[in-house]
Amino acid sequence: MMNINSETLTDRELLEKVGERLRALRKARKLTVTEVSSRAGLNRTTVHRAEAGDNPTLLTVIRLLRVYGRLEALAEFLPPAEVSPMELVRQGRKLTRG
Repeated sequence: MMNINSETLTDRELLEKVGERLRALRKARKLTVTEVSSRAGLNRTTVHRAEAGDNPTLLTVIRLLRVYGRLEALAEFLPPAEVSPMELVRQGRKLTRG
């Protein structure tokens, strides 16, 4: 896939790169826009616009990544899993208030 350098690209250019990657994922799986839109529960126009980098919503990106089997690509944006207070007790660790 293409390299994204966030320090040299404008926001618009970054959106275009996201669109290019979404299109490449679809084509790599040999899926049509119609097939993807149906599987993702999106309108065909929404898929076209996302692939054009036309400011897709996060929900659109999530649905497309799910169809492409690449939802893990969002993992970097998600907070780490918290350890429950009960698990800390089981481990014998002291509870602290943040």
